[in-house]
Amino acid sequence: MTLAATSTRMSDSRQRTAVVERAARAGGAVARDAFRGTLTIDTKSNKNDLVTDADRETQRQIVHTIADAFPDEPFVCEEDIDIRATTEAGGDDSTGPAVTQTGPMVESVPDTGPCWVVDPIDGTANFARGNVLWASSVASVVDGETVAAATYLPVVQDIYTAGPESATRNGQRLAVTDRTDPETFAVGLVAAWPSDRSGRLGALVQAVNERFGDSRRYGTLQATLGFVASGELEAAVTTEPTTPWDTIAGVELVRSAGGAVTDVDGNRWTRDSDGLVASNGNAHDEVLAAVEQAN
Repeated sequence: MTLAATSTRMSDSRQRTAVVERAARAGGAVARDAFRGTLTIDTKSNKNDLVTDADRETQRQIVHTIADAFPDEPFVCEEDIDIRATTEAGGDDSTGPAVTQTGPMVESVPDTGPCWVVDPIDGTANFARGNVLWASSVASVVDGETVAAATYLPVVQDIYTAGPESATRNGQRLAVTDRTDPETFAVGLVAAWPSDRSGRLGALVQAVNERFGDSRRYGTLQATLGFVASGELEAAVTTEPTTPWDTIAGVELVRSAGGAVTDVDGNRWTRDSDGLVASNGNAHDEVLAAVEQAN
């Protein structure tokens, strides 16, 4: 790659970093305004898989914030909604509101070209219950590689951002914890385990508690990965299937902060991986051993 091409790519990555942060904040503000208010709550795959009207409105805000800067690029989003929204009245024909142009919704992250991955409210079950731990998350992917990511916790107003040069929380550089003794580790258990696999969750809890100092279960995968990136946790693990909107931004945060992220077999994590193991890198094999023990 020539110097000019490298400079252009760096400039593009910086712009995308600014946009993911701006979009996460804008969407998070919409969700925060609805938090602990009257919500319309529906279910998706099961009675505990919730979606609220705030999820939908937050996603619309995020998509349109991004489209202001990148109007033709596709999106992979959690919620299946009509993303069209109206701006001020008075289109070219002055007969009604103008429709903001956005890129298409697609089913999966493409291997080539750009794409934006959006989770409007990660931790909807917490949000719907009035629990403060939930996040709005946005990632920019180009040619299959994550180039920018942001996870915003609107209630506490912490924003975790990864760009071409570093990862930050509220503008301060992030680094994973330097602990090496597994008996001092706090490990987050993430993602949902269906009732017919509850025994597997129990086995993982036992294996983690036998090997590490403590475990946590926060109910939001993106925030949990942000906590690994910032040193608030030493590791996070799930043996269950994940989605791009639950993982891509947080994985980039951990890696940008100096951590390690693999699948449950120790291979480099990709969006097609089975399960996810993130850590500060100092006892990653011990986390993998806990997964093996649980399986």
